[in-house]
Amino acid sequence: MRTLYHHPLSASSRKVRVALGEKRVEFDLALEKPWDRREDFLVLNPAGEVPVLVEDDGVVVVGHGPICEYLEEGFPITLLGPDQVTRAETRRLAAWFDEKFSREVTELLVGEKMLKRLAGQGTPHAQAIRAGLANIHYHLDYIAWLAERRTWLAGDDLTLADISAAAHLSCLDYLGDVPWDDHPEAKNWYARIKSRPSFRPLLGDHIPGASPPAHYANLDF
Repeated sequence: MRTLYHHPLSASSRKVRVALGEKRVEFDLALEKPWDRREDFLVLNPAGEVPVLVEDDGVVVVGHGPICEYLEEGFPITLLGPDQVTRAETRRLAAWFDEKFSREVTELLVGEKMLKRLAGQGTPHAQAIRAGLANIHYHLDYIAWLAERRTWLAGDDLTLADISAAAHLSCLDYLGDVPWDDHPEAKNWYARIKSRPSFRPLLGDHIPGASPPAHYANLDF
């Protein structure tokens, strides 16, 4: 069985898990704590970062971007869109969330509030947390703007744009840091992707010593 090395609060890992689920590709999960710098894992990825996908035959694919491209080329059900224009828009929006949203929100909240504690890297930086809590509104407004004009974020079909956005938001939602009530259109969009079979395993994640809010696993919020 192919194996995905992941961490449950890694948005990149969650993105790949949902992509695998949407493509109906079977896989096993292997929990990896990147800060442990485990020697066997560093052989797979010298950068020491998740996710890493290992195939039955020993093929190793590193990083959410290469893994998703690998899945796109090797398995049916496209997650980029049916045409050239949609695929370009999907890639643009996926990069928006994987880079801009990650830098402006995920790293400032999940990184400071949870990953620092789990890795024993010191106390959270209050100013960074305040910035993340402020920045998230701008991004939720953008999701709402897109969702009001399209069936899914990049067009008529669910794509890696939606999966990337939802992966990041699911990590934040585990902490209870998404102001859903202030952004009903974004909430409605998230409820649709949250209810998909590919997404439900994420809702069963549990970090020892840090339980999610009650609504986290509730498909109707």
